Order: sequence, then C-alpha cells, then structure tokens
Amino acid sequence: MSWADPTVLDPKKRLTVDPNTIEVVEGFERDHVEGSVPQLASEDDLRHALESAFSYRGDVTITRKDGSKLEGYIFDRRTGATLAESRVRVIPKNERTKVEIAYSDIAALAFTGRDMAAGRSWETWVKNYWEKRAAGEKNIGLKPESLEE
Repeated sequence: MSWADPTVLDPKKRLTVDPNTIEVVEGFERDHVEGSVPQLASEDDLRHALESAFSYRGDVTITRKDGSKLEGYIFDRRTGATLAESRVRVIPKNERTKVEIAYSDIAALAFTGRDMAAGRSWETWVKNYWEKRAAGEKNIGLKPESLEE
C-alpha cells in the first residue's frame, strides 16, 4: 500500500490498527527533577545539571557567582571545551528578552518552576476525548491547560 493508493485516502475504508503495535521507538524515562537543587561540586555535575535543565519543561533559577539570580526557561545551550566557552540561554520569567550565561558564571541551579510536561500524556487526552464523544459532546478539540495554578 502506498500514499498514491486511493484506498488509503478513502474515509470509508478505515484501518483498525492498535497504536501500541506500530510504535517503532521505545519511550524513555524522564528525570523527575521538579523542586530539586542539584549539587554542583564538579564540572561534570554542572554540565549534567544543565543538560537536565535543558530537557526540563519548566522554569529554573540560576544563581550566578556574583550572587544575582535569574529565574526562567532554558531554551538553548552550547557546550564548549571549557566552562567559560559553554553557554546557556534563558528566557527570564515574565519577559521576552533572552539572556546568555557562561557555565563558568553559574554557582547554583534549582528546578523551581512547575514541570509543564509532568503527568500529561497523549493517551490521557485520547481517553478523555472518547469519553466526551461517547457522552455526546460536540466540538471536542485540543485545548491547553491553564498555566495558572
């Protein structure tokens, strides 16, 4: 069967496929770091913590060596041979400007924001969708959860 095959696009001919049987990539466990403050005793500790922060879907608080703090979302990082050459880029909370910080300027890191991806899954949304549809609801669609708690 190919995409050029008209039966593929025919809405009257639906395929019934169990999505669990067609998954080709294994899932992975997410770090559960929300609320944690990693120890940054070594260069490797700092690099590992910043990699976790980059994968984290919430705000982090970075304390610089000069004592200033920055809370925001880490959206990019560029690793170099040394900490001074490595950079992390942050969108500060409630701002649209982007700030770049050298790894060598970071004294502490805390996962202070709510992990926006925690506890949510496609399977949960699909289950809720079918429950609403079975109950006769109309105009069911993807709606983001409120960011306000």
